Amino acid sequence: MARYRDSVCRLCRRENLKMFLKGDRCYSEKCAFERRSYAPGQHGQGRGKRSEYGIQLREKQKVKWMYGLLESQFRGTFARADRLKGITGTNLLVLLERRLDNVVYRLGFANSRNQARQLVRHNHFLVNGRKVNIPSFIVKKGDTVSVKEKSQKVASVIESMEAVARRGVPQWLELEKSHYSGIVKSLPNREDLTMPIQEQLIVELYSK
Repeated sequence: MARYRDSVCRLCRRENLKMFLKGDRCYSEKCAFERRSYAPGQHGQGRGKRSEYGIQLREKQKVKWMYGLLESQFRGTFARADRLKGITGTNLLVLLERRLDNVVYRLGFANSRNQARQLVRHNHFLVNGRKVNIPSFIVKKGDTVSVKEKSQKVASVIESMEAVARRGVPQWLELEKSHYSGIVKSLPNREDLTMPIQEQLIVELYSK
């Protein structure tokens, strides 16, 4: 399945949740979810109850869209989470949070995870002083993620850094704004994830 390239605002409306997929636009009056907070399509306002499977599927799709993964990537991440010790659902969310593209977004170097993924692929970031251009790279405690010196003049990075105060930086990360870098102070906990996600539904879906 190819990457989704249609309007991402439709995804927020379909999942009935503002997922902040378009960066600054999501905070403005132009946000499609704020104007039409119902599912897209001719019958979007009149959809009935969902089955148990339908509820589980929508939860999985919501998280997949939120982090910008393909189905195969998401399933692979789930399989990895299932092999780790602890609660599979929590492990899944922690692995998704530790992705380099998500860390770049969380630190405020990009307005959205999609933009962060593009910047990472274009070699704008260093991890512990070494170039890493793999969005799915998993950061560890103590890692330093920084913007390359030449890339600190990129317009999108500058604009994102100016708006970082509005979105905030999670407690498990520490931003050094003047140096265009951030440190992974600790691994994220379930309590650090504030989005309304019911990860147990995803576990139940993949356990069938």
